[in-house]
Amino acid sequence: MSTPRPREGASGGDGHYGEDLFEPKRPGEGARLDAAALVYDPVTTRRLRALGAGPGSRCLEVGAGTGTVARWLLEEAGVEEVVALDRDTSRLDVPADPRLRVVTGDLTDESLCPGSFDLVHARFVLMHLPQRRRLITRLVGWLAPGGRLLLGDALEVPDALDTSSAYRRTMDALWEALRSTIGTDTSSVPAYPHFLREEGLRHVGAEMHVPPLVAGGALARFWSETLSRTRPALEDTGLVDASVVDEALAYLASPRLAELGPGMVMAWGQRP
Repeated sequence: MSTPRPREGASGGDGHYGEDLFEPKRPGEGARLDAAALVYDPVTTRRLRALGAGPGSRCLEVGAGTGTVARWLLEEAGVEEVVALDRDTSRLDVPADPRLRVVTGDLTDESLCPGSFDLVHARFVLMHLPQRRRLITRLVGWLAPGGRLLLGDALEVPDALDTSSAYRRTMDALWEALRSTIGTDTSSVPAYPHFLREEGLRHVGAEMHVPPLVAGGALARFWSETLSRTRPALEDTGLVDASVVDEALAYLASPRLAELGPGMVMAWGQRP
């Protein structure tokens, strides 16, 4: 996950994701991101492998976070080069390797030009950024001929019959807090395959992975920590108060937990 800028016109002013809601220097922030990586990395790396990640590949990892995918590309896939790009690379935990280049930069910076790649991957990045459609065009432009782009972003699958439980109300408050502070928007995520077709990519495909949300599991830990860290913003939405958040957190740690949690949509395509 990256640390993107707020949406243009968002009420978050000039703050940044990772600073307004998730303080980058706060102890445990890397562990929070790693909990999500435990859940999603196996799915991501399986798809990267299917898209050709391996010896000889030059790869761009956008929103490198703590570096779990970059490490996999270097150590497991054995690629030729990895460029790890993020606005905040202070949490990047990747051993020194001549095949690794770390770039501290903003995807929305028009002067940024990391190079040309056989594989470009961005996970949980575009959903937080303004003008995400234009940024897809930019990512496609960094593909070498025959190169492949893999996008991954979150998508909720809420229970339409549940509009009042503490869990549902708190998760709704979280998405509203993300929207109003940094401009997070997942509404266009299902359209990613169409966007890739519009860019002229071929062999376009997509899938959605919804990991199990079970008490004590990595995903429950990630969401519990996320809700705990965003409590002031959650209550500021007016959708929940402290008692509702407390009840939701208790539910996430309870053996009674039975929810279809947020999933990850992945879409990919190949430049001719």
